[in-house]
Amino acid sequence: MSKLLIDTNILVYGIDQDSTFFHQSRNILDGSDYQLVTTSKKLLEFLAVVTRSSGYDLKTELALEIIDDIIRGIDVLYPSKDSLAMFLELMNHYQPKGLKVHDFEIIRIGLAAGIHQVATFNEKDFKNVKEISLIEI
Repeated sequence: MSKLLIDTNILVYGIDQDSTFFHQSRNILDGSDYQLVTTSKKLLEFLAVVTRSSGYDLKTELALEIIDDIIRGIDVLYPSKDSLAMFLELMNHYQPKGLKVHDFEIIRIGLAAGIHQVATFNEKDFKNVKEISLIEI
């Protein structure tokens, strides 16, 4: 079974029943033919999004319970020396600016773990990166 790196938006929309992306996210999270993987950074981003005062505004306790559920079904990757070296290579090659730098963090951690497929609703953030492929959602 191949591994699939999950972006933050899949996790967020996967709990938002009002989102137009809810069912697509749930299909990936519940019925995927992939071994699902995310990064520790993406879990932190998830918490930041769902607990902010505008938007989702979940209580921290509930958001942490959701994180517990997520990590039961998804492997979590952490930065390493290898992924940092790869990050610097990607930065030099693609030269992303501003918030795009964060997108390269998920890519570099995934690539360091041998993962080349990414699931996201923000395809524009990743589409020019030749080292990965985006799955159709």
